[in-house]
Amino acid sequence: MKIRVINDRQGKKKKGEKVLDLIFEDKTNGLSSKDKEMLHELLDFAADYLKLTGEIDLSLTIVNDAEIHEINKTYRNIDRPTDVISFAIEDLGEDELAVMGLPEDMPRELGDLFISIDKTREQAADYGHSFERELGFLAVHGFLHLNGYDHLNEADEKEMFGLQKEILDAYGLKRA
Repeated sequence: MKIRVINDRQGKKKKGEKVLDLIFEDKTNGLSSKDKEMLHELLDFAADYLKLTGEIDLSLTIVNDAEIHEINKTYRNIDRPTDVISFAIEDLGEDELAVMGLPEDMPRELGDLFISIDKTREQAADYGHSFERELGFLAVHGFLHLNGYDHLNEADEKEMFGLQKEILDAYGLKRA
């Protein structure tokens, strides 16, 4: 079942105000309503933290290890499950051109996040913190990727992981 969670201020948006439109699907039926609410609030908080404005659209899908393994194999040529995969719409591939001249009031499409509930549980146990903390960590990690952050080199990793920690700590999901 897909749930479309839209900030209740939509339609009343003032210029420069942010409205997060999250299309959410839990294909595992493994998240509680509290977990789902936390994810939306955390991503909204992260968007505020990054000072994003306007209407922002993204999708978040919770899957199992088998499904994320297939996604990882198909789109990244990596034959194993992973914890989170992000597909940023604004990242241009080698042969892609940027679309210019779109109306300013169009929503900013960030992209799609996939989180493995199995890896979330496994890593929470491995790191000795709550499922909620690990789920939040993976959501923020993927959200930062959708906003152009990466960890391909030491400097970028320091920036991204530092920002990730700041957001989680400010939200109240501190590492145990």
